[in-house]
Amino acid sequence: MNPIAILHVPHSSTIIPQEERANIILNEEVLAHQILKMTDWYTDELFFQKDDRFEMIRYPVSRFVLDPERFEDDESELMAKLGMGVIYTQTSEGKKLRDQVSPETRERMLNQYYRPHHRCLTRVVSSILSKHGKALVLDCHSFPSAPQAYETDQRKERPDICLGTDPFHTPDWLTESIRSDFLNRGYSVEINRPFSGALVPINFYQKDKAISSIMIEINRRLYLNEDTGNKRSSFSNVKEVIEGVVSSLINTFNEQSLE
Repeated sequence: MNPIAILHVPHSSTIIPQEERANIILNEEVLAHQILKMTDWYTDELFFQKDDRFEMIRYPVSRFVLDPERFEDDESELMAKLGMGVIYTQTSEGKKLRDQVSPETRERMLNQYYRPHHRCLTRVVSSILSKHGKALVLDCHSFPSAPQAYETDQRKERPDICLGTDPFHTPDWLTESIRSDFLNRGYSVEINRPFSGALVPINFYQKDKAISSIMIEINRRLYLNEDTGNKRSSFSNVKEVIEGVVSSLINTFNEQSLE
């Protein structure tokens, strides 16, 4: 296996370990509803590639335990103002999820979930860099067909595909390559709407342009019954489209030279 790209899947898990469940004050019904609304259902399946040029890194527990896409420091994390920093204290509807965690509990949770995940991500990126001189991170997500209460963008009309970019780590060719491929396959695409940004390991963030990154968000209406969390009959077709787009992208990435 000699990967040159990472498929980062941060929000597909619904697992909440028992010790963390005890600190969430929601009853089972309300928590199940939140998990239904906030999980990036089946993105680990949608983005999986039978191609040794990719390595998938999947966060193993639910974002309601701890969100690996947030900055560790709440002072640097905009979503912390909504109670949805690295450790959520509020639900997607602004209701209380858990009490403010103590500094000791916060440190334990960061050491148990967040830091090991990011060490793994950093280690794989570093390995790819040492072999290829460049690396590509694809941040793999899905999003609800209707805006949730906490979201900044409340416009009802949403694209099929949202591409999130970073000014430092997302070159124009990368955005345009994915955008045009999805458009050619009949999908509507918007850039940084309704969500923006692309994850890069903090050791390389805003420092090394050899790391390219883009976030790919799939509208859940394309493949999911959002009322039940069950796959639609269109799931396999959407998966095939993603496989084609991502495979084409890695071919283009391999041809690019660093400026």
